[in-house]
Order: sequence, then structure tokens, then C-alpha cells
Amino acid sequence: MATTKHIDEIASVYAKSLLEVCDAVPAGGITLAEGCAAELRDLSELIAADKQFAEFLKTPIIGQSTRLATLDTIIKGRVSDLVYRFLMVLASHGRTDRLTDVSDAFDSLLQDRLGRIEVDMITVDGHASADVIATVKARVKEVFSKDAVLHQYADPKMIGGVKLRIGDQLIDGSVATELRNMSEALTNRGAAAIRTRPTDFIRD
Repeated sequence: MATTKHIDEIASVYAKSLLEVCDAVPAGGITLAEGCAAELRDLSELIAADKQFAEFLKTPIIGQSTRLATLDTIIKGRVSDLVYRFLMVLASHGRTDRLTDVSDAFDSLLQDRLGRIEVDMITVDGHASADVIATVKARVKEVFSKDAVLHQYADPKMIGGVKLRIGDQLIDGSVATELRNMSEALTNRGAAAIRTRPTDFIRD
């Protein structure tokens, strides 16, 4: 998933705690953290695909003890022991509804640790050319001093060009935006010309 979403403070607290645990485990560190990140992403994808599971995690109708017991039955033995215990902590604090946010926050922290940055690249068909990809990666490296982890998405409504989303920032290099900027520039120039030479526009 594109992990360029706004990360809230609560999700960041849990994500940082999990990363600290990974660092504290002997022979853990980055390798363990990458494994946890992959498992959390899988769970996030399950939440996105299974509305019933998503509702189970967030509904206030289900009591905490029931949710804990059910979650234990669902995930125990299907995820690593560390991720299992982490999910139980989330559940015990009534934060299972924030699991996707926590996953995004953890992935963002991990990428930062690895000197990477998540970049959403949006084109008409979701398949940018090798030259465009190379250019984007080079520019990201130049500006952020980090390696870009690209996630490509399609937007058939675009005429052409590329849009990039990095964190909360949208860099719009689409053809439609370029045409709009050109139109605005021409309009502004025309308005300026009318103000400076009004008689030129009322002559027969």
C-alpha cells in the first residue's frame, strides 16, 4: 500500500513501541521489523477486503473481553508471536480499529530507518516508463536524500503526465494541470494587457 497517508499521533505511538521492541530483541532489529511490517500489511489488506472483519475490529457493540477472545482464536498461530502479542495489546486498549493506521505508521518508520521514502506515482494507466521512473527516483534522491519506494496507481481521468504524492504533499505534473496553468497565465497576461492598453481591445 501506499504508505503516504497522514499518520496520526496515536498510531505513531504504537508503531514506535513495536519498532523499539524489534530493536530490543536479540538478533532482531531491521530483519524482524521488516517481517512485522509485512504481517501488518497483510492484516491491513484483509481489513480492506473483508468488511465483516473490519466491522468486528471497530464496532463498539462487541465487548473488550469478547473481542480479545475472538481475535485470539482468529490470529493465534497464523502470525508471528511478536505480532500476535502486539495485536493483543492493541485489543486490550481498544485500538483494533486503528490497526491499518498503525501499520501505515510502522511502515513509514521502517522506511525512514532504511533511508527510504514512500512515493505514490499516478499516471493514466498506472505504468510509467522506465525513463520516467528513473527520473522520479533521481529527483527524490536529490531532494530528500532518500531512495524512493514507488507505488504506481492509475487515473484514467488524467490526460497524461505524472502526479506524485509524498506524505501530505501532492506534486501535480499532469498535462491537465500544465494546460490549466498555461490558460491562467495567458488570461492573466491578457488582463494585464487590457489594463495597460485598453484602446487596443475596443477598436474595430
